[in-house]
Amino acid sequence: MNDSVYKSPAYQVLSVPIEKVVPNTYNPNAVAPPEMRLLYDSIKEDGYTMPIVCYYSKAQDVYVIVDGFHRYRIMLDHKDIYQRENGKLPVTVIDKPLSNRMASTIRHNRARGNHDVDLMSNIVKELHTIGRSDAWISKHMGMSRDEILRLKQITGLTELFRDVKFGQAWKPVEEPVVQKANEEEEEKLPEDLEESKDTGEVKNTEKIK
Repeated sequence: MNDSVYKSPAYQVLSVPIEKVVPNTYNPNAVAPPEMRLLYDSIKEDGYTMPIVCYYSKAQDVYVIVDGFHRYRIMLDHKDIYQRENGKLPVTVIDKPLSNRMASTIRHNRARGNHDVDLMSNIVKELHTIGRSDAWISKHMGMSRDEILRLKQITGLTELFRDVKFGQAWKPVEEPVVQKANEEEEEKLPEDLEESKDTGEVKNTEKIK
């Protein structure tokens, strides 16, 4: 892609009502209560200095979080932040299929947070279910073959070990350039969002405190 034409998502920030922003179903990053209190203090004192990274789902007309879940939680849980920001979050949008969004979430998280091992193993399981190889996971999520094997062992599912012979699996793989999301990989949103499609309303599973 021509660098002179490409613009990073950070240059195109949207102001989106929090009611139209929803969490993903796979984020393995955990933040302890003291860090969450510090995050609240940071947003209270400095405002939102980093946008929430999302994927826009046209079918549900919602923004699915790729990175920034805890910044989203701060507004959801703290009425003073919600009121000050007029209930809107700064959002940048990336257009990628589900597996690539999972990889993006992991890349954003690995340098700054601790991962829940069970959730990480579930991500490996889901990526294999939609046809991603160990080599793809290693390349896109920055994981060694030993890490992937350990996460497979946690799941206890023998079907995940079909790719355990690394001779072929770890040869460089030419990945197609993906420009738009693959509908077949689309993640299932919470049931209340599915039910709300008929009414055109997006429901939050949690109320603003």
